[in-house]
Amino acid sequence: MPINAEYRGPGELPEIIPVFPLPGALLLPRGQMPLNIFEPRYLAMVDDALRDGHRLIGMIQPDMSHSRDEARPELFRVGCVGRITQLAESGDGRYILELTGVARFRVIEEISGLTAYRQCKVDFFPYADDFVARRGEEAVDRAALLDVLTDFLEANNLKVDWEGIESAPNEALVNALAMMSPYGPAEKQAMLEAPDLKTRAEILVAVTEMDLAKKSTSGDTGLQ
Repeated sequence: MPINAEYRGPGELPEIIPVFPLPGALLLPRGQMPLNIFEPRYLAMVDDALRDGHRLIGMIQPDMSHSRDEARPELFRVGCVGRITQLAESGDGRYILELTGVARFRVIEEISGLTAYRQCKVDFFPYADDFVARRGEEAVDRAALLDVLTDFLEANNLKVDWEGIESAPNEALVNALAMMSPYGPAEKQAMLEAPDLKTRAEILVAVTEMDLAKKSTSGDTGLQ
């Protein structure tokens, strides 16, 4: 989805951003993520993002395996910032919004005590390539990706819009499939942190092949 703001590089994004810790949530550059916001602290986060004008929210996964406090878990060190590109009020106090991914970031430090929601000082410069649409997509093994997608769909008795898939550029295809994939936080984090689009596609293919092999052995072909 096109966005009104044009971000040409890391220097055009703020150093401190609000973050929304959500396990299993994967946002990637130029991908779209729907969110249902209902907790008061995150409603305030959206209000502040709109009032401040930047409309940015950093999506990041909590690192539960290294957390002692479940109420305020540790965060993975890499997330992706998105811009609010759609927002609707539900009538019952919730916000229904869509984020469009802008760029990944590395957490430098968490900023404590300023707001009820969490904020981090972040660095976008390690992911400067994220600002260039479709970079590296010619290196993606599209045939391997479509083969494993076909196997996954057949194993789970699912159907997709093949016309839409076949017309999608490699970046949009890889990132959409990664974001929608039914895998756990560790696999999602590996896809997020992949150094390039080719590697992200290879991780997705490998994880899906392992999942299909495991289900074939156990006789389970349903989604978990």
